[in-house]
Amino acid sequence: MPAPFLCPPFWSARAAGVDLRPGAVDGRAMSEDLETAARAAAAALGAGRGTAADCTTLAWHRAVSGDQAGATALFERALQMNPREVEAMLGLAGLHRAAGRLRDAALRCDAALAIAPDYAEAWLERAYVMAAGGVMDEAKRCYGEVLAHASAQAGPRAAAHAGLAAIAARDGEAETGRRHARSALASEPGHSGALAALATIELEAGDAHAARYLVEPAIARMPAPSPERMELLHALGDACHRLRDAAAAFAAYLRAKQDFAAIHAATFAGRPPHRAFIDGVAANLDSMDLTGWPNPAPANGPPHIFVLGYPRSGNTLLENVLASLPGTAAIEEMPTLREADIAFLAESEGLAQFAKLDEAALAPYRAAYWQRAGQALGHDATGRTLVDMDPLKSIRLPLIARLFPAARVLLVRRDPRDVVWSCFRTSFALSNAAMDFTSLEGAARHYDALMRLTEAALARLPLAVLEVPYHRMVQDFDAMTREICSFAGVEWTEELRRFDRTARARGVSTASARQVRRGLFDGTRQWEPYAEYLAPVMPILQPWIEKLGYAS
Repeated sequence: MPAPFLCPPFWSARAAGVDLRPGAVDGRAMSEDLETAARAAAAALGAGRGTAADCTTLAWHRAVSGDQAGATALFERALQMNPREVEAMLGLAGLHRAAGRLRDAALRCDAALAIAPDYAEAWLERAYVMAAGGVMDEAKRCYGEVLAHASAQAGPRAAAHAGLAAIAARDGEAETGRRHARSALASEPGHSGALAALATIELEAGDAHAARYLVEPAIARMPAPSPERMELLHALGDACHRLRDAAAAFAAYLRAKQDFAAIHAATFAGRPPHRAFIDGVAANLDSMDLTGWPNPAPANGPPHIFVLGYPRSGNTLLENVLASLPGTAAIEEMPTLREADIAFLAESEGLAQFAKLDEAALAPYRAAYWQRAGQALGHDATGRTLVDMDPLKSIRLPLIARLFPAARVLLVRRDPRDVVWSCFRTSFALSNAAMDFTSLEGAARHYDALMRLTEAALARLPLAVLEVPYHRMVQDFDAMTREICSFAGVEWTEELRRFDRTARARGVSTASARQVRRGLFDGTRQWEPYAEYLAPVMPILQPWIEKLGYAS
């Protein structure tokens, strides 16, 4: 379950006399009590007698009304007045989390906890940050700290139990999930996160009717967009999909995506769509001078493998298959190329400059990559086969080709209709790309942009690439994985067949977690019940359907 758009600490809510528990008020709604408290705070500040607490109260008012910039400025002002104003630190953490700046959010939480280590609300915000970043073990620990420090606070306890229920449901731990969900509902009847977790558990148990029964009344009680309603709508869509009610499923997914777009509209206001960034990289790729770039080289040591393609194409499946090999370390959707990204992809002439770098100039970017890889793994990757899985790193193929000429690239391909439909129906964490997935047209145009860039990169760049059709992975597993291992330079073993155990042991933080845990699952032709809804975007997808061999 996604955390609330903002999680005002319960102490602040009580001080202002307003119930801001998850799901209790819409993120943009204005409480009369909070309005009154904010007016008093503004008057005190205007008269020159305001305190850091007044700045914080007024900041929450701005945040709840959707003025993120105003809220940020006031929280920062509060900290200038009192560097130990914990509530302001957590306010900034919530804003950073809502905008996808998870590192900044975590740092604010850690600063708050250094001052108030027993503060349950600080642990709760940190749990939300960790869960948003896919660090589920740490999220569970933080939720446990909430329960340890909030014995008399129903709101934080309900939120923590609901968070633990959501993680358990995601991990297939049905009884643990039910126990935490019931505890959340005992503290706060109707808690949306607990209901979403229970619905997920019912779906995994095969009872789609029960899942639908759980979420529909809760959705009816939520009149405005919120992260809680969005997740319940996704659960409703999944339940209706299982019940073969395609019209109801599509309607639920559409409302969920509309909620996502509304929730994050302020963050992305004025920004071009992510596909425009991809088009810019493609244009710069065309003008790169590749003179002197080395051809793909044999690996000098353990293989270095990139698993790329497109979201919802089977990348997580392949990553966990490879992670089952002895001596393999796998990274899941982490910004390992961040330094090179910032230096060369953010500027219009960046790739042209990158193309001219000599080995000495490239060395710091390689070192930064390996440092980030080690941080992501929690240990040095030296001496191990490294699998770096991130479908959107396909945008970084120019960087990969030059920085790592010995790397092997596995490009996962899937029927474009299944890919685009799955991106539309899936609940993603906030990212630039996720905003493109809020409509079928946006998803189709994003897919088209990345496929065009990928084709240009394959044509121009010196890369060692193997295309991996998803349908072959799930329908002819041994033959496809033997081909992959031969190409990558690793030895095939029967351990590859037990990738579901690997996924359960490692934990999976991508949207594919439940599918991968189930073992080999044939997800082909999922788009067919929704063909009428895909019809308007077929002119965009048809060239790729034909090129990738899915026309018949």
